Amino acid sequence: MQEEFSILIQAQYPLVYMVTSEEERAEQTIATISQSKPQRRVYVWTVTHGIVEYGQPRNVTQHNTVSPEAAIEWVIRHKEPGIFVFKDLHPFYSAPVIRWLRDAIASFKGTQKAIVLMSPVQEIPIELEKEVAVLDFPMPDMGELNHVLSQQLEQVRTRRITTEAREKLLKAALGLTRDEAEKVYRKAQVTAGRLTEEEVDIVLSEKKQLIRRNGILEYVEEDETIDSVGGLDELKRWLKQRSNAFTERAREYGLPQPKGMLILGVPGCGKSLIAKTTSRLWGLPLLRLDMGRVYDGSMVGRSEANLRGALKTAESISPAILFIDEMDKAFAGSTGSADSDGGTSSRIFGSFLTWMQEKSSPVFVMATANRVERLPGEFLRKGRFDEIFFVDLPNSEERKEIFKIHLSKRRREIARFDLDQLANVCDGFSGAEIEQALVAAMYEAFAQDREFTQLDIIAAIKSTLPLSKTMTEQVTALRDWARQRARPAASSVAEYQRMEF
Repeated sequence: MQEEFSILIQAQYPLVYMVTSEEERAEQTIATISQSKPQRRVYVWTVTHGIVEYGQPRNVTQHNTVSPEAAIEWVIRHKEPGIFVFKDLHPFYSAPVIRWLRDAIASFKGTQKAIVLMSPVQEIPIELEKEVAVLDFPMPDMGELNHVLSQQLEQVRTRRITTEAREKLLKAALGLTRDEAEKVYRKAQVTAGRLTEEEVDIVLSEKKQLIRRNGILEYVEEDETIDSVGGLDELKRWLKQRSNAFTERAREYGLPQPKGMLILGVPGCGKSLIAKTTSRLWGLPLLRLDMGRVYDGSMVGRSEANLRGALKTAESISPAILFIDEMDKAFAGSTGSADSDGGTSSRIFGSFLTWMQEKSSPVFVMATANRVERLPGEFLRKGRFDEIFFVDLPNSEERKEIFKIHLSKRRREIARFDLDQLANVCDGFSGAEIEQALVAAMYEAFAQDREFTQLDIIAAIKSTLPLSKTMTEQVTALRDWARQRARPAASSVAEYQRMEF
């Protein structure tokens, strides 16, 4: 960004819009660039103090420049080269202010003057769209955060920390502003009395606050490991192969960063759980994108802005996993949304597809879906996702493993249960239905003040009608579609298909 801004200034672009919430850091960058030839003086305008030269006390203000119109007029009359930073001008857009800005742009031709509009939100009047260059000021990189951490260590006179501990603390702070990083490092020091790799969780707590403030994303924490998922061995193997895919070692090897995966399947078969446990397997934060919160009909363009903000937040704390549950419901109406919502869904869908195609940040998209026929075809083409997996109803061995996992969570000794019999009785059940049958059996025994038994579980299974029976046509259609178009998540099916091929 710094190089791009320098080029724009040297090319005499008259108006630049810099989107950032880090005013001090952005001002320092602008001041550094202003020293290149020809040198320019930097002036900063705020509605509270008017125009003040950068580096001067706030009381050294230019006379009567508090109002935007007067400030822009002063800039036009200023003869020397300069960069004029206007902070948070967007609330004051009016016909006179926009006219003054256009007059300033016209008067800057052939001069070394430029106006920089600085704000945390991007609001550009339509009259200025053809004149302005927009730049997103990036978050601090590892080098800048390393400088912040070193300063904090010097202030508290902490003993030298290992290279590994320093790297963990820096990666945990990626996505935070410089001020946020300073504060959270101080918080870790005050809380624990030291600053080592053991305080990484304190640093990550600030990142969770960043997600909560966004409002569209949700920071998901999962205590279960991937071994808590019964079956799906082929899918697990694929994920474990890529557990180090975001490391520098993988880049040096020549591997590209993984883009994402789509998990299709029967409801209740572990699609969402496998997405959540991947976060622990890969050691990356898991961010759930709530599409219901994205849509906002309060004003035109608000929904698109919500999506851009959420994706930008995800990129700022990358590497991360972006989890979209039940994508078929989120984008089901995108193809014909012009009649229902003025085309908002179509624009949201198009923006998301463009981002998936062009993103260079290490954000891995994990999406799940139950109704493949509702998904737009653009999602399913090769290259959009690294792989499309199909999660079918568990087979006998997988049902046995699922019973073993759920019984082990609730009782230490499970030898009294015949897992083979239980697996055979619940043919056609999903993993979620197996768990609910077990819970129902426990409730029955608990109400009678006794320990639950094998017969209680069988009775609960017999009284349950699984989804595979109530929605046979839908499950059959999904299986038929996935047989030739998706990769099976179960190793037994995958091995059979490889042999068949």
